[in-house]
Amino acid sequence: MKPYTDTQLDDGWIREFDTNDDELEWHRDKNDREIEVLEGSDWLFQFDNDLPFIINKSNTVFIPKETFHRLHSGTDKLVLKIREYKNGERP
Repeated sequence: MKPYTDTQLDDGWIREFDTNDDELEWHRDKNDREIEVLEGSDWLFQFDNDLPFIINKSNTVFIPKETFHRLHSGTDKLVLKIREYKNGERP
């Protein structure tokens, strides 16, 4: 079972996390992604071989395809808007 729920949008999707670190894993995606934080407190984002950094409401993070990354849980629910870009195309 995945540690999140998704809601499809025309230009991406909303992903909601309400979990702890035990359920969050290192992973990589097949396409470039951009995440925008809509809700959440004290959550951290981490790229492989980098220190984690805090993500707050209105932050945007670009994740290049095939780049290992993960989240570290915060004190409340995290809500992200995710946009995916195939073939390196970004608006």
